[in-house]
Amino acid sequence: MRSKEAQWSTAEMIHSLFLVNPSGDIFLEKHWKSVISRSVCDYFLEAREKALDPEDVPPVISTPHHYLISIYRDKLFFLSVIQTEVPPLFVIEFLHRVAEMIQDYFGECSETVVKDNMVMVYELLEEMLDNGFPLATESNVLKEMIKPPNILRSVVNTLTGSSNVGDTLPTGQLSTIPWRRVGVKYTNNEAYFDVVEEIDAIIDKSGTTVFAEIQGVVEACVKLSGMPDLTLSFMNPRLLDDVSFHPCVRYKRWESERVLSFIPPDGNFTLMTYHVNAQNLVAIPVYVKHSISFFDSGSGGRLDLTVGPKQTMGKTVEGVMVTVHMPKTILSVNLTATQGSYTYDNGTKLLTWDIGKLNPQKLPNMRGSLSLQTGAPKPEENPSLNIDLKIQQLAISGLKVNRLDMFGEKYKPFKGVKYITKAGKFQVRM
Repeated sequence: MRSKEAQWSTAEMIHSLFLVNPSGDIFLEKHWKSVISRSVCDYFLEAREKALDPEDVPPVISTPHHYLISIYRDKLFFLSVIQTEVPPLFVIEFLHRVAEMIQDYFGECSETVVKDNMVMVYELLEEMLDNGFPLATESNVLKEMIKPPNILRSVVNTLTGSSNVGDTLPTGQLSTIPWRRVGVKYTNNEAYFDVVEEIDAIIDKSGTTVFAEIQGVVEACVKLSGMPDLTLSFMNPRLLDDVSFHPCVRYKRWESERVLSFIPPDGNFTLMTYHVNAQNLVAIPVYVKHSISFFDSGSGGRLDLTVGPKQTMGKTVEGVMVTVHMPKTILSVNLTATQGSYTYDNGTKLLTWDIGKLNPQKLPNMRGSLSLQTGAPKPEENPSLNIDLKIQQLAISGLKVNRLDMFGEKYKPFKGVKYITKAGKFQVRM
């Protein structure tokens, strides 16, 4: 009996790719072998309708003859069709590479952009996958094969009938460092790193943390001449769990010394992702004082919310937004906010309070009355709050870059590190 690896090596990994918008319309399809009918997507669309949120759609769906593996990014679904068993994470990683490629080439990843650049997107997909297996997924390699769009090139191509596909094999494909092209030159040599952390948390009605974790990513923008060899060290790397690196990172060096040693790709790339799972290490940046009550008569109720900063290391919390999915029996709300503004959508029953920046000296409050539908019973459960926020120049885990050293080149580059904390799925139960 053949092993699973042998089966994977003889069968194509990815058969087809569909791009689906939030309305369920398929606006791009690419087949690397025979054409598969769009009807295969019905299983996925059925799961999408059942899900309360687009992110709740199961990433792997088994059908009688195929596996459907999908991701949700930039308000689009990237849906792949697989005919044999394959490692799902392998396919998911490839789908993320497709989304990042569109973002990198065209500045944003959206339905409009894909439709406007359909020919080039198909050219890129043709190079990224060969016979169902990933071939060229690095941005540097792709840009040597297929030139990014600009107005002049588009005009020339229209007049001459030529394409963006290059005639020569990328230099990176011929070296042991396929993610970096040869002969890179810059007038200004610079390396910038963004440490971006998202905090996921569930806070119960008494204010106790039920669940909390941090998902972090180190994004890099490296524009250095030649073939630089970089070493990035952290002050407290031991707090990181479940790290995942760009292929350029030397993993053995990380295992032994907890430093990142790498020859970087040219331009923008994700250097690493990580989790902080230890709940005692996750600082909760805001607190909510909340009160919601419904009258026994069933005519209505009261809502009172106050939001304040908590463990922010002295940094300002900004971009604060509170959303509440109200019970279906709520007919209308009559509230007063001391800061920001609120909207209530009677169709979706979504209450949104856009607060903005938190001032510790004057905490924002919103209170008022809730009206129930006539004859409707008092809601059995209180709704939950979802909070969105942003804190500049702070990694909430406490992670800090210690230093960045460069070897192999003699010039002195400009270096910079920026920290930012955002709310992921941050829920407070009332």
